[in-house]
Amino acid sequence: MNTVYKTNSPEETEALGVSLGSRLRSGQVLAMTGDLAAGKTTFLRGLARGMGLADDVTSPTFAIVHEYREGKLPLFHFDMYRLGSSEELFDIGWEDYLARGAVCAVEWSEKIDDAFYGDETVVRIEKLGDSDRQITVEEGRG
Repeated sequence: MNTVYKTNSPEETEALGVSLGSRLRSGQVLAMTGDLAAGKTTFLRGLARGMGLADDVTSPTFAIVHEYREGKLPLFHFDMYRLGSSEELFDIGWEDYLARGAVCAVEWSEKIDDAFYGDETVVRIEKLGDSDRQITVEEGRG
């Protein structure tokens, strides 16, 4: 089922993330897509707050993954921008991360689409203007 949201500011995008984050369950995977500066990290900052995490969420572009553990559920925030294939993701322990029961949020997921199992929630963020975004959430495809 697809749900489409429109936001008009970074604050609204973050607030939508808070709403979704409050409903996440252990082991859930979010596959996120969107151009550079579309608002993926802004959305994830809200998602983390909705999960009860107080940490400041930043993009893990150079580290590949940031782990946030102090909320009601842990969050593993991946950024696949610099990876060339899903093989590289498996090399850093993707299956081990999945087995740990955290929420795994993956930016630039289209780069490693074959690493998913079909039950992930897909979040597509599209820029409509300077601050306007269309965010499509496709829950549990497969």
